Amino acid sequence: MSQISQKQLEANRKNAKLGGVKTEEGKIISKYNALKHGLLSKEVLLEGEDEKALIDFGGKLRLELNPKTEFELLLVDRIVANSWRLRRVIQIEVEMIKDDCKDSLGETKGLGEAFSYDFANYDTYGKLLRYETGIERGIYKALHELQRIQSTRMGEKPVTPLAIDIDVSKD
Repeated sequence: MSQISQKQLEANRKNAKLGGVKTEEGKIISKYNALKHGLLSKEVLLEGEDEKALIDFGGKLRLELNPKTEFELLLVDRIVANSWRLRRVIQIEVEMIKDDCKDSLGETKGLGEAFSYDFANYDTYGKLLRYETGIERGIYKALHELQRIQSTRMGEKPVTPLAIDIDVSKD
């Protein structure tokens, strides 16, 4: 490994003092920079998706949700991942509708006709809706657990989770 001159070393030190994050908000976001190529992006990001948008989105949610411990950060990462997937569901739905409103000859058909045909033959919209519901449930489950942990950490009494069973049968 080659040695650098004293002059170069001093120039490097001087330049290092010029850069970096200046604002408190920027410092809070930048402390998570090491995570940008880690588990979150590899698990959630699909080919062709905007990694920078995911990283920015994750940074904003981390800033807003303010995790203090590794476990809280894990919960926030689950919220980020599921929220990113939820955005994807919306894009998938748009593409499905565009595709299904064209028949085999390329003629445009109405949205109602496209949905009726799909429900009768494939139920892809129903499957997508169930997938979307599962993602939303994951977001809220992680968010509620994060809120409980954070309130306990701050000395507050955590809100007890509430589950309500609803019977819609006619029996």
